Amino acid sequence: MREDVIKSFAKINLSLGVLGKYNKNLHRIETLVSFIDLNDQIKIKKIEQANHRVMFQGKFSKKIYKNNTVTELLNILDKQNLINNQKYQIIINKKIPSKAGLGGGSMNASAILNYLLKKNKKTISEKKLAQICNKIGSDVILGLKKKNSILLGNGKLIRSQSKLKLYTLILKPSFGCSTKELYKEIKHYSRPLLNKNSKIFTINKLSNLSNDLEIVAFKKYPILRRIKDRMQVLPKVSFVKMTGSGSCMVAFFRTKKASLNAAKILKKKYKNYWCILSKTI
Repeated sequence: MREDVIKSFAKINLSLGVLGKYNKNLHRIETLVSFIDLNDQIKIKKIEQANHRVMFQGKFSKKIYKNNTVTELLNILDKQNLINNQKYQIIINKKIPSKAGLGGGSMNASAILNYLLKKNKKTISEKKLAQICNKIGSDVILGLKKKNSILLGNGKLIRSQSKLKLYTLILKPSFGCSTKELYKEIKHYSRPLLNKNSKIFTINKLSNLSNDLEIVAFKKYPILRRIKDRMQVLPKVSFVKMTGSGSCMVAFFRTKKASLNAAKILKKKYKNYWCILSKTI
């Protein structure tokens, strides 16, 4: 049967504020999100079998649990009869590392959800779409559209038409961060700073926003603070942020040349760490 190929793009958090808790396990956050051209490649085709087949390949395919965002998505779509009882083989070439703050698993689910609904000619309400996404992960809904997005503390999602046009230099140390563990360490909550104003996607405004999870991440992993300090003095860097719960640190540049020069410096300093150049889309 015909095999289709789609891409699943990495997301980056330009800011992240922890505002409080909905319940014992779920925190209320506000965040600015953008996407970069780093992506996983996903091959999908229909199969005449009793069960779906989900496989992972590539550099970052190890240590992915048998039950993951993609299998969870397929189970939900089966139960809600949204893929016409059809089974699929899905092969994901992982170029986005896990436990990095880049939303690799969640963005895989987003891309596959978009594809399967379109392939099976299913139109569902925004409310039902959000319910499906939230059952898998809180950031899955962000990946349904590759636009700069504002997630407000009340759960409302605002899509922006603005383009950042920035180059990124991403560094990940030899370990990942557990989102669950970091959120457990949050003792103080921030006040809401974001609103519907999409004009916030400017370098000057973004440089003044922060990621609340950096505080607890730096306490647990002091090397992350040292990495950020080093990246903040790279030539012509605009600003540096930890994305999501880490462990990736992202430096932003206005020009490709500046990012290339900075990459040479950083790769020499951190020879054994994953370091990649990308750009916002």
